Amino acid sequence: MSASSPSPDHDARDSSDPLAAYRSAVRSLGPGFGATLWASPATQILRFDVLIDLLGPHRLRDRVVLDLGCGDAALGQRLLDRGIKVGRYVGIDGVLEQVESARGRGLADATLVCEDLLASPGSLGRFGGEVALISGTLNTMSEEQARTLVAEAFSSVSIGVGFNFLSDRPASHRRDSDLGPARRHDVLGWIDFALSLSPLVSFRQDHLEGHDAAILVTHHT
Repeated sequence: MSASSPSPDHDARDSSDPLAAYRSAVRSLGPGFGATLWASPATQILRFDVLIDLLGPHRLRDRVVLDLGCGDAALGQRLLDRGIKVGRYVGIDGVLEQVESARGRGLADATLVCEDLLASPGSLGRFGGEVALISGTLNTMSEEQARTLVAEAFSSVSIGVGFNFLSDRPASHRRDSDLGPARRHDVLGWIDFALSLSPLVSFRQDHLEGHDAAILVTHHT
């Protein structure tokens, strides 16, 4: 999701349920790219690539990769497009229509699950994940919800977790952008939180004029 994403309806914007905007988008736009609320396929791919490059393809190949808030599994497709064959791709999303759309891609070695990531704390470990990626998923969450999810993801994988969010330190002309149902997060607070999980932290905000921030936290070098 990004600053120029369509806002499905006013109720979705005001809801405390992070999935409300996506459910509304599916109702109004149908499943697929539109319901992910990304501004464009190009910015979606750029954010994916930043996370992939932070990790490095070598830490993704032949690994069990969890895509938390997978939408229509566009990230799984991007990994394939870049020639990165994971051992198993596990996409989890709370909107059934999006999971069904993801299944329609026919990704090999994929497990696709409909599950509210905030409703089942402690459940991610059952997938045997090695890497977790969270792209766009945190944008409609409060920082407390988002940090709970990131911490659980990190504790559930053996290599690390990469995630992005809308930064509160963008270029000046971006600061008053209409974010729709999304919200900006405290980037310095996020870096501090990441360092509380592990001293092995990478950070990027050199894309999209600082609108988007990406963090990687790993268990080992």
